[in-house]
Amino acid sequence: MNEIQLFLPGVLLSLSAVMLALMSPGPNILAVIGTSMGVGRQEGIALALGVGCGTFLWVLMAVLGFTAIISKYAVVMLALKILGGIYLLWLGYKALRSAASAKAVNLTTLELDDKVAYFKRGVAVQMTNPKAAVAILAIVSIGVHADAPMWVGSSIVIGATLLSVGGHVIYALAFSTQPMVRIYTRARRYIEAALGAFFCVMGVKLLTERS
Repeated sequence: MNEIQLFLPGVLLSLSAVMLALMSPGPNILAVIGTSMGVGRQEGIALALGVGCGTFLWVLMAVLGFTAIISKYAVVMLALKILGGIYLLWLGYKALRSAASAKAVNLTTLELDDKVAYFKRGVAVQMTNPKAAVAILAIVSIGVHADAPMWVGSSIVIGATLLSVGGHVIYALAFSTQPMVRIYTRARRYIEAALGAFFCVMGVKLLTERS
């Protein structure tokens, strides 16, 4: 089995987890949607670009740190995979529980001075979100292994960043009108259910894989 066949499935699973996580309403998404609706589309895009930059920083740190640790301490890799698997199962449980509830989506509207301020706030929103940090570490652990070549980590960093930037900009463009917010609100429970199921499957995969 060549290198690409060996590692590409893990990379694709990691990026699939990132893409699905972007669909779950969190402080970053709610801020982008609320700002686009309440202030303006351009401000929402600036905020979205900041969030994407924050994602890049988190994923880069996760990949570099994870790779550095597991290259020296194999037992740490096992521990991180166990913790990551448990955390993914916890995220899956929370998403499934959220899907079963009828809670409303509470949007956040940010009123700042200029687009640069919105970009900086987007970075801050993502970088100060502990759930994003732990989730990214768990997601990275799906694709990165002790013997993984450099292109694996690089692909996850680049792919996750592009997905985050593209996804949040799409939110800013599409959800700047009330009808789209109503559509998203109605679809929320299905999105949360899909997210919960996916994270549960990934959690089990991390806990049961041998390497």
